[in-house]
Amino acid sequence: MARFISHPVPLAEFEFSFARSSGPGGQNVNKVNSKAVLRWSPGDSRAFTEDQRQRLCSKLKLNEAGELLVTSDRFRDQGRNKDDCIEKFNILIEEALHVPKVRKKTKKTRSSRMKAKESKKRHSEKKSLRSFKY
Repeated sequence: MARFISHPVPLAEFEFSFARSSGPGGQNVNKVNSKAVLRWSPGDSRAFTEDQRQRLCSKLKLNEAGELLVTSDRFRDQGRNKDDCIEKFNILIEEALHVPKVRKKTKKTRSSRMKAKESKKRHSEKKSLRSFKY
């Protein structure tokens, strides 16, 4: 069954077509159109805000017509391949809409700065004791 995401796209925006599956499968592959092809245009979608649409268009691989193509020929029947297309689509949308968390710069603690300074001082003294003095 298809997984739902926080921004479900209405099924009316999807355009499905079916074709013959590739690969092994005997007579069934040669006579049944079981491969499902989902077409969706993010630019025309009303399910997302303008910012989200921009993000989708930049993150997803779209064809020349500006459509996202999702195919599935994993199963032997159209219905399950259609559901698989919708699930793949949902995963793609979820990943494309994910906004990475901005990293906040952190400062070194006062004690770590003091320790580093102390260590540097000790190292400097050790080196200065090795120098040859007349």
